[in-house]
Amino acid sequence: MKGHRVEAVLAPLFKLLEAVFELCVPLAVASLIDDGIAKGDMHHVLMMALLMVVLGVIGLLSSVTAQYFAARTATGFAVQMKSALYRHITELSESDRDRIGAPTLITRLTSDSNLVQNGINMFLRLFMRSPFVVFGAAIMAFTVDSSLALAFAVVIPLLGLAVYLIMRRTVPMYRSVQGALDRILSRVSENLSGARVLRAFGKERDEEGEFSSDLSSLLSIQLRSGRISALLNPLTYAIINLAIAVLISAGRHRYDLGLIEVGAIVALVNYMSQILTELIKLANLIITISRAIASWRRIDSVFSIEPSMVVNPDGFDSASEGREAVAFSSVSLVYREGGEPSLSDATFSVVRGERIGIIGGTGSGKTTLVSMIPRMYDATSGTVSVLGHEVTAWNRSALRQCIGYVQQKAVLFKGTIRENISWGKPDATDDEVVEALKAAEAYDFVMERKDGLDSAVEEGGKNLSGGQRQRLSIARALVRKPSILILDDSSSALDYATEARLRHNLSLLEGMTVITVSQRTGSLMTMDRILVMDRGRIVGIGTHEELLRSCPVYREIHESQFGGSDEKGK
Repeated sequence: MKGHRVEAVLAPLFKLLEAVFELCVPLAVASLIDDGIAKGDMHHVLMMALLMVVLGVIGLLSSVTAQYFAARTATGFAVQMKSALYRHITELSESDRDRIGAPTLITRLTSDSNLVQNGINMFLRLFMRSPFVVFGAAIMAFTVDSSLALAFAVVIPLLGLAVYLIMRRTVPMYRSVQGALDRILSRVSENLSGARVLRAFGKERDEEGEFSSDLSSLLSIQLRSGRISALLNPLTYAIINLAIAVLISAGRHRYDLGLIEVGAIVALVNYMSQILTELIKLANLIITISRAIASWRRIDSVFSIEPSMVVNPDGFDSASEGREAVAFSSVSLVYREGGEPSLSDATFSVVRGERIGIIGGTGSGKTTLVSMIPRMYDATSGTVSVLGHEVTAWNRSALRQCIGYVQQKAVLFKGTIRENISWGKPDATDDEVVEALKAAEAYDFVMERKDGLDSAVEEGGKNLSGGQRQRLSIARALVRKPSILILDDSSSALDYATEARLRHNLSLLEGMTVITVSQRTGSLMTMDRILVMDRGRIVGIGTHEELLRSCPVYREIHESQFGGSDEKGK
């Protein structure tokens, strides 16, 4: 509530002020009937009518003011909460986020956050007003007629018990509803991102059936909770109306005895109606708060996750003078809750300016290895050093400024080509952007577009081919002129001629250490050294010719691609 504490106090106070005026209205009605209409005093009737108008107007202004402050508080809280949640998510390591799952995090940031915001808004408006009116009406009833007011002492506990029993059943169901929403969002996210695969395998109908099944589960939970919640209104109305009937019957008897006036009976009925209205509001508030609490617990479960990666804000922000660009020393990595190590006892070093290739079969640990250089994951054991410092001793932002990382799947963002390239260097000039595009073999196709650098890029780069997306991703990494460039199988969509030109361009970049992951030996033949990986271990290091002689794994990969002859491969 920081920054909104004053509004958080003023909102319920103005609601209490509105409630005070509302509690005065039945007394004015009683006086209007008993002292005005019954006695034929029109002046008193007009004065009471005017008083009721004034009470209504002041109550309205108080209500509007209270809702304004409540909305400001709830909105301000939600903005700060979402910002803090998003910031916390960005501080989590890749391993942490992988464990939670993107759809779940999206639900927390959207649906759950909105339910919490709505809960705070309703809480500030009603949490003091409704109980105040309920007990205030009971007290005012005793000032009117203590005998008839005993009905209030019976009705209020009965209504409270009814609300409690219903809420006790429905609150756990609201948590299940949010869990079902998570599953639906996860399925929708998968289906939309993999739409082409679904169509290629003719699985649309199957997925529609699964989606319908998930929706049916959600509907079933919502209907069960809705049926129970639906009992609240008729049950409270029945209790209140029965109490009103008792009031009128007993009031008539006391009126016949001359113990009470008609206006007083009307006032008591009005107070009973006020209790009914406020208890309905209170029940709805409890439902809203229950949903908000369930959502808040889900949000808090994300906040409670301590980032597994400890960040050192006072770490190194520049490279040392040593020769090594990258050094791994007995590095192993086991993903959280994983079984077998994804990387085992990796030891090697890369000299600055060296061009290194990494190859291996699917699941051999290539991506795991290179992702540890910009510290996407921390080693379970061993040490990783970059540009003379252990990665854990670096300021993480400074470390990543030194590295250009192009991952397997080219990711572009909605905007223009210029904006996407400038992600690598926000203050990049057009000349620097063009230089990076030329080095990435992307300049020609960009300039062929009508708007050139200002050509639109759709979300995810859907209006570009796979090869174009990869080349723009490489240009985005090159524009910052990194000390280390990591290409994680980022040219797989390029034809051999374009890839050859790209490799040639990269070889002309002086002083830059280039680490290339590829499935093709033909892409790595000219590298200074090649690391061969198999089942999370480095099983060979050397040049292309050396590995053909000494590394069976590399030789098998090469022969599977070039028919068993090194000469044919060349």
